[in-house]
Amino acid sequence: MNTFSALDTIVFLVYFVMVAGYGLWVYRRKQAGSGLASHDYFLAEGSLTWWAIGASLIASNISAEQFIGMSGSGFRIGMAIAVYELMAAATLVIVAVFFMPVYLKNRIYTMPQFLEQRYGKAVATTMALFWLGLYVVVNLTSILYLGALAISSLSGIALLPCMLFLAVFAAIITLGGMKVIGYTDVVQVTCLVVGGLVTTWLALDMVAALGNKHGALQGFSELYNHARGHFDMVLKRDNPNYMDLPGLSVLLGGMWIVNLNYWGCNQYITQRALGADLPTARKGLLFAAFLKLLMPVIVVLPGIAAYALDKSGALGDAMKVGGEVNPDRAYPILLGLLPSGLKGIAFAALTAAVVASLAGKANSIATIFTLDIYKKAFNKEASEQRMVWIGRVSVVVAMALAVLIAPMLGIDKKGGFQYIQEYTGFVSPGILAMFLMGFFWKKTTSGAAMFATLGGLAGSILLKFLPTMMDLSFLAPIGFSKDNGSGVFEIPFLDRMFIVFWCVVAGMVVISKMAEARRDANTRHLQIDHGLFRVDGAFAFGSAVICVLLATIYTAWW
Repeated sequence: MNTFSALDTIVFLVYFVMVAGYGLWVYRRKQAGSGLASHDYFLAEGSLTWWAIGASLIASNISAEQFIGMSGSGFRIGMAIAVYELMAAATLVIVAVFFMPVYLKNRIYTMPQFLEQRYGKAVATTMALFWLGLYVVVNLTSILYLGALAISSLSGIALLPCMLFLAVFAAIITLGGMKVIGYTDVVQVTCLVVGGLVTTWLALDMVAALGNKHGALQGFSELYNHARGHFDMVLKRDNPNYMDLPGLSVLLGGMWIVNLNYWGCNQYITQRALGADLPTARKGLLFAAFLKLLMPVIVVLPGIAAYALDKSGALGDAMKVGGEVNPDRAYPILLGLLPSGLKGIAFAALTAAVVASLAGKANSIATIFTLDIYKKAFNKEASEQRMVWIGRVSVVVAMALAVLIAPMLGIDKKGGFQYIQEYTGFVSPGILAMFLMGFFWKKTTSGAAMFATLGGLAGSILLKFLPTMMDLSFLAPIGFSKDNGSGVFEIPFLDRMFIVFWCVVAGMVVISKMAEARRDANTRHLQIDHGLFRVDGAFAFGSAVICVLLATIYTAWW
């Protein structure tokens, strides 16, 4: 593996100075204009353009778990793992049409604020504390640790200094507020896309060389021949990776729960658009949807290319750790094979992805803690300056906690992508049910919402461990269980989420109907005008293009 050269260092330093300098310039302009208004700090209210919103959404979403974890899944599973990215494009359109108008009409700035406005303080406080814990212990730690691990393996620098560098870099950007994050994310996502495409291009060129050919297009053709099975988009039941991506559930079942919860009910995602007007927010979400369609080329194809190279023997034993192939090494190995200079670009792309995601999550932690915990429970009369100061302190504390606890969680053993999916997946069905029922069924009560919070978690845990308590082979004929190879019939992860979601919805309906006679005092209605869901012609056309592209992809590689 090539070492990091002086040219690579210069390229990376140019990226670092460019992002830091641009962030400082945006911050000074913001200070001169709006000062220290808390809504400007947390939301950049009215100051982010549609392209900044879209870029910031992608920069916050794409991080080390995609570059490392999803590339590793591309090595192990193939293009089918791209469903997380492709379905996200369709989901962003749905969120833009149905979720965003409700949030903006009711002036919702945080997800706990929506819950309080709809269900009352008890539900909102419970979920605010839960989200803070989830964002720090699961999201912040996994991205920080996995990103530092990848950068450490590429640069040769020890793990702890890499973690500290990423944490400090992200904290500096976060301390400037959402406007600084939003506009520096434009630079970050440009580095991410350019660096990622360069890596993919060169990886495909390496594959082309296997057939004595040259160029990325020839490489793609050669890759398709060498790894035909890795281009199946919907896995059959006899596929060894079926438990991860269970057939049509990726299109009709649990994958919708994953994406609608992530893109529609997630503070650090929706926060990018909450400070804009509806047309601007929708344009930003549509732009993000188009960028999402590009992500499989950047984060999945390199993993498949590494598979073909490893299969041909071109990588030797580089993919092995302790004598066994480790798929998560695919992307770092490819980066190490890049020529001098280009490695610096790819290194900047990976760093940009990690830093942007860390900054976005840290800002959301600051927003929830300051607006939903500190201001409501500790200092209701807090000034604008005080809230901004508290927000900045919470960013530093959250980053420090992440640096301290990340090495203790065994994230590298599980893989960052799997780590996040495993722990958020236990609560996603309940949260999504709570939001959707709160939006579209006026009779939903706060008691039903609390049931969704606790019942969704309990149901997910029950289905996780149910196979150890009883034989679930009777579910196999309808596709909801599969022999894991040891005679135990397990329910695939996505199918568990799908089942729990509908059970929670049914429970919420029953609880709300039982309470109908004695209307719950905490239950409030939102202002929902169905006219809000109308879209203009340009948005409708863009949405149609995305749907046609998705249909074409799945028809071509079913």
